[in-house]
Amino acid sequence: MNQFEMVVIIVAIVMFASVLKSRYSSAHRRKAVEDDPEALRLRDEVRTLKDRIAVLERIATDKESTLEREIERLRDR
Repeated sequence: MNQFEMVVIIVAIVMFASVLKSRYSSAHRRKAVEDDPEALRLRDEVRTLKDRIAVLERIATDKESTLEREIERLRDR
């Protein structure tokens, strides 16, 4: 084997090891995030905020009479 072939083999081995390391690392991090109670709490909070924004958008874009009915319905809660 000449030097060029050795360099190519070394680079290929390093690249292969890097891909394996990256794949293992991302799978491990993903598993850690799924089990994190803080991440679950934040997901629930984002979902709640999205629902509230949807209600506010609907109220802001509806006609006047519908807006008054919606405000009264929310006030009765």
